[in-house]
Amino acid sequence: MSTFIAAFVVLLLFFLLMSIGYMIKRTAVAGSCGGLGALGIEKACDCDDPCENRKAKMAEAERLEKLNKNRIL
Repeated sequence: MSTFIAAFVVLLLFFLLMSIGYMIKRTAVAGSCGGLGALGIEKACDCDDPCENRKAKMAEAERLEKLNKNRIL
C-alpha cells in the first residue's frame, strides 16, 4: 500500500509542477520534435478505407510527386 501512496504522491507532484509551469509561461505542453519519424520509423496506415484527412494527405503527396517528376528545371 505504501508503494501505491508514494506513486500517487509523485504523480500529484508532477501535475502540480506542470500546472505551475503552465501558469508562469502561459504556453501549452508541447510534443516531442519528430516523434517516430525522427527515428526513421514510418507509421503505416493499413486501413482498408482511410479517413478523409489521410486521403487528402495522400492526394497532396501524389500531386507533389507528379509535379517534381515533371519539373523542367
